[in-house]
Amino acid sequence: MSNYPSSGRPASGTSSEYFRKYIDLVPDGDITEILNKQEDAVADYFSKLSESDWEISYAPGKWTIKQTLLHIIDVERVMAYRALAISRGDQTPLPGFDQDAYAELGTIDHRSGASLIGEYRTVRKASVSLFENMLPADFNRLGTASQNPATPLALAYIIGGHELHHLQILEEKYAPLFG
Repeated sequence: MSNYPSSGRPASGTSSEYFRKYIDLVPDGDITEILNKQEDAVADYFSKLSESDWEISYAPGKWTIKQTLLHIIDVERVMAYRALAISRGDQTPLPGFDQDAYAELGTIDHRSGASLIGEYRTVRKASVSLFENMLPADFNRLGTASQNPATPLALAYIIGGHELHHLQILEEKYAPLFG
């Protein structure tokens, strides 16, 4: 549970319009509690996959399940870094990143599903720790990321919503292919 609960949902103008679709997926409540609950739900989801399920791609050119989880981890790291920088008052415009290049260069052939789940849990615990200890003023500081306004509160919601978005895709497009 957060020491300093977030002050509601991110207001309009605190993230790019592109990311509002992720923010809107997150239920109401304290964002750190939501992220904490998501950790177990996501780890449980992925831990039920067979070894062969991890290699499934629902169409040519689409990411495998391994690549999808690594993508979720990468995005969380980037968003958490942005939240840290902005919460500390850094006004340096933070750059965007190319998710496809990250996925292509993120070597996973040597990785097991269990190692990815372990990494996911580590990253999530670090993010929750960061957000749990922010004051309301920290959550609401405005900075710039990818040439758009961003607050740590919006970035925390983006982390949670981005993950929910990919879980929906996994359920709709990948789950029917599981062995």
